[in-house]
Amino acid sequence: MKLHMQILIALGLGIKRNWHIFSGIILGILTGIFLHAHPYPTVMALLTFVGQMFIRLIQMVVIPLVVSAIIIGITSIGDNRQLGKFGTKMVFYYGIITVIAVTIGAVLSLVFKPGLGAAEYITANAASEVQTTVASAMAEQQGNILNIFLGFLPSNPMHSFAQGDMVPIIVFVLIFAIALARVGDVNRPIVSFFESVFAATMKITDWIMYFAAPGVFALTASAVSSFGIDIFQSISKYLLVLFIGFMLQLCVVYPLFLRFFSKVNVGILYSAIAEAMMVAFGTASSSATLPLTIACCEKRGISHKISSFVLPLGATLNMDGTALLQTVAVIFLAQAYGVVLTPFLIIEIALLAIIASSTCAGIPGAGLITIALILNGMGLSPEQLIAGFAFLFTIERITDMMRTLVNVTSDAVVAATIADNENEINYDLLNNPQAYEDIA
Repeated sequence: MKLHMQILIALGLGIKRNWHIFSGIILGILTGIFLHAHPYPTVMALLTFVGQMFIRLIQMVVIPLVVSAIIIGITSIGDNRQLGKFGTKMVFYYGIITVIAVTIGAVLSLVFKPGLGAAEYITANAASEVQTTVASAMAEQQGNILNIFLGFLPSNPMHSFAQGDMVPIIVFVLIFAIALARVGDVNRPIVSFFESVFAATMKITDWIMYFAAPGVFALTASAVSSFGIDIFQSISKYLLVLFIGFMLQLCVVYPLFLRFFSKVNVGILYSAIAEAMMVAFGTASSSATLPLTIACCEKRGISHKISSFVLPLGATLNMDGTALLQTVAVIFLAQAYGVVLTPFLIIEIALLAIIASSTCAGIPGAGLITIALILNGMGLSPEQLIAGFAFLFTIERITDMMRTLVNVTSDAVVAATIADNENEINYDLLNNPQAYEDIA
């Protein structure tokens, strides 16, 4: 099937599966245009309330999602001791790809400055408050570099949980998860508990996503009613930066990565996983796409030994597309609110984006959910940037579909690379597209 036809199918699948989100965006735009011309304060206040409620619901699941995802991912590696070398390579390769992704996101954002066009829509009081908060947090951190690292180690983990201090929480959970992985089968009750927590949290997130249509409708309508239709001209540069970044990952970074670390041909690999790439774009969920990703890889030459180990963990821990999106989104918000982007702050945003993306569930909307972790490191909360978040949520579904396509492709690239390194790939099958079986 020709590439342009695959893209059209992906777009059609995306609209079909997410028609309620697209409907919410379109209705929000139309309602916002009407309210901008004929303002009704009560209606606009109600829209603001619904939008803020949607953001609070998203914040509600951040901590249980992060904690359970880390514990499940690390204990899974620990349970596969015979595949220890696979795990080491996997973490190394995922690390390389994710660092490149956040670097691309940061460079493009600093060059194109997508947030400057949105600055005119941010009130002076809101911008001043955010600038003061970030400046204070950065001054405190830069003046006490060693204390920053001490702050990463929670003296009382329960206090960190209560305060929502994400970095200390993650450090504690990482240590706890590694300990669980080392104690052997005795960890099963605890791991099973967190598997249940993760499953329940994903179910709650599914429920929240049912509220995504009215939530996105309210955020879109509120933004357009306040700022007018010109808001989309400001968003277009943000969307362009993301598109360029994602295309660089897909068309430059992954081909070079495969060429440097393996003998796998990128064109052949993309052809082998085309169905998974299309479904990833359509569903905006790497977790929902996972069975198809595994099927594409296994039926087309990559061994079950590698696919069953690397791909499930990648769907949980490897989110370079998400890391790129989060880096661009946070810098967009910083530029919109007039925050001075010092080298120290940019590096902190990039590092926190790597952490946040690796704790992000492979479900729709998760990329923006864990942005709260990055903002927390800057001394901020999403409530302080409600106008800026309205911009992001207006096109969240489109960006979510693109970043999921990148995430799923990245998982397959790393799986193919490790399979090549370990002689666990059947090149006769991989290099013969005519012999591919249809993926059910």
